[in-house]
Amino acid sequence: MIKESTLKPVDAVVRDVVDAGDYYFKVVKKGQRFRILDLEGNQAADCLFYSAEDTAERYSAMDTLREQGQAYLSTGSTLLTNLGNPLLEIVADTCGRHDTLGGACSTESNTVRYALEKRCMHACRDSWLLAVTENPEYGLSKRDLTHNVNFFMNVPITEEGGLTFEDGISAPGKYVEMEAKMDVIVLISNCPQLNNPCNAYNPTPIEVLVWDAA
Repeated sequence: MIKESTLKPVDAVVRDVVDAGDYYFKVVKKGQRFRILDLEGNQAADCLFYSAEDTAERYSAMDTLREQGQAYLSTGSTLLTNLGNPLLEIVADTCGRHDTLGGACSTESNTVRYALEKRCMHACRDSWLLAVTENPEYGLSKRDLTHNVNFFMNVPITEEGGLTFEDGISAPGKYVEMEAKMDVIVLISNCPQLNNPCNAYNPTPIEVLVWDAA
């Protein structure tokens, strides 16, 4: 559901531009709101979320989709943890639909989906692996790279129940905004994927904005 935010960028306490292929790895405190802004349109932001208090508690696509009863995320969606606790709530969304079924690109999936020679291309799992390696203070490792949300990605469900990757439905300036229901570790890979049309074969920057609780 399309809903605009009342928050103004000038009031944000954090504004970070994340280049295509780079990562964002920070804690958002309970009550804070953060926005992922698609600066140039049709970009995909692959996100992992963890409880900052106990990283064994993290975003669960299965629990989230089961409880909300629909396949996509948008305004009003509550992202649940593997323990069934509210992690984040989408409070504003000008894109309208986000994927949490398609998973993240990897060197292995590049090979399966496209061609053997695509294996060496950079992928979201590479960005996450680099992030957890360069930031050991969060206590995360390769085994913690589990369910993710693909904000702005267009992954329609076919009549046969399969998934397809199609042209993005976002545009320059579109955003999704969430309120943290606990202290949340946010790990974003700004997708570098060059092989499918979700970002028009042209990975571009995103911006992450954070506002303190009212």
